[in-house]
Amino acid sequence: MKLIGMLDSPYVRRVAVSFHLQDIAFEHQPLSVFSAFDTFAAINPVVKAPTLITDDGTALMDSGLILELGERLANPDRKLTPSGLDAFVRAQRVIGLALAASEKTVQIVYEHNLRPAERQHEPWIDRVQGQLTAAYRLLEVEVRQSDAWLFGNRPLQADITSAIAFRFSREMLPDIITAEAHPALAALSSRAEATAAFGTFPFS
Repeated sequence: MKLIGMLDSPYVRRVAVSFHLQDIAFEHQPLSVFSAFDTFAAINPVVKAPTLITDDGTALMDSGLILELGERLANPDRKLTPSGLDAFVRAQRVIGLALAASEKTVQIVYEHNLRPAERQHEPWIDRVQGQLTAAYRLLEVEVRQSDAWLFGNRPLQADITSAIAFRFSREMLPDIITAEAHPALAALSSRAEATAAFGTFPFS
């Protein structure tokens, strides 16, 4: 299989790190949806990252849907979803908060970097920033409940997505999202970044 997309995308990176932890073989092709648009379009005309090309040539999109495939391919001891219902529901909440934070970070970055200054709408930016900070405030509370990984003795999807989202937001919006304001998330991020899976697919 082939994973298409840049590792500065939290969505591409969560798939790459997850597949590494699940021992799922794949090739990473780092194509940008901006600078390599035409090359990307030749692979997937929708030009959406991440794109996963399966062994039979099927193009899958959306990190969540790709990760569902990973759960079906992984051996039982490599799955990244907790088995108990209560733990599953909490994990889904954590993942949802982290994905919301990633989405709001992307919206702010695109607004500032792609839209001309005279067309930027400050009330909308303020609302998105409020959503971003709310997501991280709630996520900090969730992460604070665990000393190491959130659901056991190894990182599962909730850990992976939270750590990747926090690193992404800190890199892209350092004046808004800080380690000092989110010590539990900062500790989780540092712990995750020190693992082999995160080191193999670093933010770049």
